[in-house]
Amino acid sequence: MEIRLLKATEKPPLELLLLADPSEAIVREYLSRGKCYVAAISNEIIGAFVLLQTRPETIEIINIAVREDCQGRGIGKKLVWNAIEKAKEERIKTIEIGTGNSSIGQLLLYQKCGFRITGIDRDFFIRHYDEEIYENGIQCRDMIRLSFDI
Repeated sequence: MEIRLLKATEKPPLELLLLADPSEAIVREYLSRGKCYVAAISNEIIGAFVLLQTRPETIEIINIAVREDCQGRGIGKKLVWNAIEKAKEERIKTIEIGTGNSSIGQLLLYQKCGFRITGIDRDFFIRHYDEEIYENGIQCRDMIRLSFDI
């Protein structure tokens, strides 16, 4: 598997990124400000993440997604570790990520990769999304914020 920066001539893998964030408008907005990396096998994109510098020496993984038929193979973990490596290369001190209170698998993954919970943005998904979001039978209301110190 190759993980690389999306080429300027390529269209962002919007359908893939919408697996992790259901708002096309929000995804397009942060794609315009961040760097999109893709994971490909035989030139077929199977995963992606977007990095966005939010403050000096701080970067955030804004979106991370793996194609549904490729999930459960450790690809998400490889994407997280690659994002951490990219941050190290840019001399970043802290990498952050946020996920919904209902995103149980993602919370597990990020903590296994060394991220620590730093806060909760209550009602984030109520304020920023028009449609209600449900995962694992739970309404996604709050953004759980995590960080990793490099």
